[in-house]
Amino acid sequence: MDARMADSPTDTTRVFQQIHIDVARNSTDDFNPFHDGDKWDRIRGNPFGGPIVLGFQLESLAEDLVNAVRRAEGGHEDTALPFRNYQFTFAGALRTDEAFTTVVKPSVRRTASAGSPQVANRVVMRKGDGLVLLGHVRDTQTPLALADATLPLPAQTPLEQLEDRSVIADSGWFHKRKFMSNGNAKNLLAGSLVHQADYFDELEDCVNFPDMFPVSLISCALLERAHATGHDFYAQPLVYTTHHISVDRRLVRGLRSADALHILVSPPEYVAPADRGLVKPGTGQQRYRCLGLLADSSVLFRADLTLAPIG
Repeated sequence: MDARMADSPTDTTRVFQQIHIDVARNSTDDFNPFHDGDKWDRIRGNPFGGPIVLGFQLESLAEDLVNAVRRAEGGHEDTALPFRNYQFTFAGALRTDEAFTTVVKPSVRRTASAGSPQVANRVVMRKGDGLVLLGHVRDTQTPLALADATLPLPAQTPLEQLEDRSVIADSGWFHKRKFMSNGNAKNLLAGSLVHQADYFDELEDCVNFPDMFPVSLISCALLERAHATGHDFYAQPLVYTTHHISVDRRLVRGLRSADALHILVSPPEYVAPADRGLVKPGTGQQRYRCLGLLADSSVLFRADLTLAPIG
């Protein structure tokens, strides 16, 4: 059954095929060989037995299903809670043609009288032999990820003067310039098994970039940063273990095609080993802090990501 035709937006069996992965990775310029139908078997010690679905592809689907659940509940976007926070652990890899389900729990609303107001949903993706992704989506008044982050730029530095794929002097952060594209955003949605007309419809003058499209371009920035340092993607493969992302939905709703996005990626920090999830317990992790800035230096998203080697 086509997941888009299901009566319920969640707990429906879905399957990604290689064409979905190719569409998603091409729309985000993700060249990680883990997703490549011709290169995955060149990765040393690859335990997955085939190409795997992109992490941001899974999160794009999760975003849409949370939106669907909230619509079904009769809720509306609360302008007093402009930040949407995605906090996920990657518990397992999802291969092409593997059936999986996604359950989004009913929204839990907390009022100001009980602390900081928020609306939250728990998300769980499962396949036949275990978990794939689990975590929460929360709407809040202030960002939960990297809330105290400061811009790693020399004072009064115009973003347009930063070279693409360059390291910022003094801070060591990597700069990647990307541009919004209606077509690429539609392709990420389609590749994520999401009905693109819910977000883009030229006949209805509807242009509504999903949160995960600009955020998904982080992978391109990380890959280009690693490639520039001589990283060997076949001999030293890394996978995401956790994502903690805060998106300013006021800014996302205003995005239009050709808008510039400046992605800043910190140098890696080596953090405590993973105790569960996609890699073996005790595997050391690398933490990257990422900021997505618009042309006026406003912060579109903040992301705190961890990666770990497989094997």
